Amino acid sequence: MASVLPVLAKATVLIVDDDPDVLLALAVLLQPLVSQVTTEKNPERMPTLLRQMRFDVVLLDMNYQRARNTGNEGFYWLAQLRQLAPSTAVVLMTAYGDIDLAVRALKEGARDFVVKPWRNEKLVAALTEALGRTSGTGATPTQSASGTAALIGESDAMQAVRYKLEKIAATDANVLILGENGTGKDVVARLLHHLSPRAAAPFVAVDLGAVTESLFESELFGHLKGAFTDARQDRPGRFEAAQGGTLFLDEIGNLPLPQQVKLLAVLQNRQVTRLGSNAPVPIDVRVVSATNAPLYQLAAEDRFRKDLVYRLNTIEITLPPLRERGDDVELLAHYFTAHYAEKYRKADLTLTPSALGRLRAHPFPGNVRELQHTLERAVIMAESVTLRAEDLLFSALESTVPVAAPLRLDELEKSAIQRVIDKYQGNISQAARELGITRMALYRRLGKHNI
Repeated sequence: MASVLPVLAKATVLIVDDDPDVLLALAVLLQPLVSQVTTEKNPERMPTLLRQMRFDVVLLDMNYQRARNTGNEGFYWLAQLRQLAPSTAVVLMTAYGDIDLAVRALKEGARDFVVKPWRNEKLVAALTEALGRTSGTGATPTQSASGTAALIGESDAMQAVRYKLEKIAATDANVLILGENGTGKDVVARLLHHLSPRAAAPFVAVDLGAVTESLFESELFGHLKGAFTDARQDRPGRFEAAQGGTLFLDEIGNLPLPQQVKLLAVLQNRQVTRLGSNAPVPIDVRVVSATNAPLYQLAAEDRFRKDLVYRLNTIEITLPPLRERGDDVELLAHYFTAHYAEKYRKADLTLTPSALGRLRAHPFPGNVRELQHTLERAVIMAESVTLRAEDLLFSALESTVPVAAPLRLDELEKSAIQRVIDKYQGNISQAARELGITRMALYRRLGKHNI
């Protein structure tokens, strides 16, 4: 716990809970670590306390005397805190661990969410991270606009995702996350870590699409000084850096076969050997992987090892594209509009029916990320308190389909791809070259059109 002490040392903490035993236990835990701890049993006294003193963080129970199991009072007082002390970090507590409550808490401005009975290390880490985010020194794995928004939604598809998260977050099972670009795979990986017993340990992300073959072993497994020309000192790899925590392997579908073999050996043996060393290092990490590539098709074509797929996907989560999430588009649109209106100090902005209609009609090939960028631009350029359809400009980076004739152009794309595939008798490399796209982009389109 010593590593978190410098961050907490100057902090003033307010704990609000109707259980005297909880207040005493938290005060005993935190008093040696922080500058000052104030405890309060009655949440009605919070406004007075906030006027009398500035608190860096409030640890707030979600259930008091009324509606004890719903968390409604916690959300009410969270909203009050956001108004009365917007710079104060809020960490919510409840005895009723529920993924929907956690996501809603983060959406409505909480820095973190702790389930009772808590583990001391995890609670202290949550407070430390919350303070770091407030001061700008910490990471924000679930509190960014895109991170919070990724799981907003009431569609059946998102309910299924949340159900799986609730079931698997507390386990050590390896997870494979599938989905198109922009659907929030990295955010789900961070949330899995955040809600797991490993939350106080490191979350280490590796973009395998950006790791060259020559540096793969050094990057993931580490090296000793002198192992190769530029190895000027010993360096642990990402597996060792994630010890006790979660290792997120993004773009796993880009991994070449020789590197797949090396990764498989590490996952099977639960140990790594640094370059230049013969001494294996035991590892204790949970591996979460993600890809937008057609992994099963690659495995069927012997371009991705089936045994590695089995190692990676003890549990599989498929994130739905935004175009299949129905009314979630409107929920996300309202969220992003409010978020960026606050960020850019605009008046309370609203979306007109025409703007919402345009958003509902757009196919969003860039998914949640594209929607976020569209609304950020619209808020920045807004000249009134309403956003109209004409204020929404969609990204030219995506191969979007005009709203007027989405099906017809979709069919044209499918037909063009089919002709080129037939021309080269299924040779993906040659077909991609003629179409002017990458092989991975062609695979995505093949999956999209069921070719």
